Amino acid sequence: MKPLKKSAKLANVLYDVRGPIVDAARQMEDEGQKIIKLNIGNMAPFGFDPPEEIQQDMIRNLPDSAGYSDSKGIFAARKAVMHYTQQLGIEGVTLEDIYLGNGASELIGMAVNALINDGDELLVPMPDYPLWTAVTSLSGGTPVHYRCDEDSGWLPDLDDMRAKITPRTRGIVVINPNNPTGVLYPDVVLKGIVALAREHGLVLLVDEVYDKVLYDGVKFTAMGSLSTDVLTLTFNSLSKAYRSCGYRAGWMVVSGPKADAGDYVEGLNMLANLKLGSNVPGQWAIQTALGGYQSINDLVKEGGRLRRQRDLAYELITAIPGVSCVKPQAALYMFPRLDPKVYPIEDDRQFFMQVLRETRVMLVQGSGFNYPDNQHFRIVFLPHEEDLREAINRIARFLERYRTRFA
Repeated sequence: MKPLKKSAKLANVLYDVRGPIVDAARQMEDEGQKIIKLNIGNMAPFGFDPPEEIQQDMIRNLPDSAGYSDSKGIFAARKAVMHYTQQLGIEGVTLEDIYLGNGASELIGMAVNALINDGDELLVPMPDYPLWTAVTSLSGGTPVHYRCDEDSGWLPDLDDMRAKITPRTRGIVVINPNNPTGVLYPDVVLKGIVALAREHGLVLLVDEVYDKVLYDGVKFTAMGSLSTDVLTLTFNSLSKAYRSCGYRAGWMVVSGPKADAGDYVEGLNMLANLKLGSNVPGQWAIQTALGGYQSINDLVKEGGRLRRQRDLAYELITAIPGVSCVKPQAALYMFPRLDPKVYPIEDDRQFFMQVLRETRVMLVQGSGFNYPDNQHFRIVFLPHEEDLREAINRIARFLERYRTRFA
């Protein structure tokens, strides 16, 4: 038999959040080494448990969960999502505009595949959550990365976005609150993006998975509430705010001028039918989660665990010479910068592989988020405070040795 090669469609697909550094860490664990993982927003291993009422609802409904659901999802969960969109001020959403999926990730892939023809372009933030770049490439499209400006607090550069719109552009991806930077976009920026989409007839694809993970009293605005005359697809899930990553319960909401998008919606329905339906036990958790006590507020308020860990990680990482960081207002991450005059780095993947091997701390390099300068990395501040302190102290000692070596 000839060597079996992967599909050419995968040639430009990268997902370094679970890439070679993770593979190396797994091998080190198999050898008995303990790794501190600051690479992925998987909440359960760090003791962030889902609300008990969510678990109980799934257990009670498990006897009725063996069959397929409707391809768009069960009625109770979709109705709860519809009510949630009303609370967010998104107008005109009906049950038929709501799709449930195995996490937001599956629905992102479905939406992009229904939208993109070979050679089409999708505007994606830089840095991005790399799934967006990967699924655009996998669909046959070209991800075109617009600049988010670190000097302006990682806000999107609207002039750069405008300059990158071409006749092949089909839509704009917005990640707000942002992963990996932890920034929350103000209304003026959101309205500016809506205006660009309106002017050029583009679809907005809006990832709002961290809409409840907010610090310091900042207020979140759903983009769909500002884009009533622009077709908008909003993605969310239970994974983060409800600490339920493994339940794979997410949703997509279609809003705006749907009458002009009938053929596209037909494509979404076709892909929803092809997947038969999403995980039914996870769907039962959605109504209880959205309508119940919002325990995420206890974690992000002053004195809450996530707030304390964010503050600690920020304090420790910015105390290292030559390291700067925009303080995150939301989400579970920060995206520090290593001053290139202090830390000359030619290949950030090799650099953070070296960090792993010498410190047993796993991080994701900035190029894993399609940021090209070799000087950034993402920190996940989910570990308990003592582990977080130990991890960043190890990073600090490694960087001290690196500074000495290249002084």
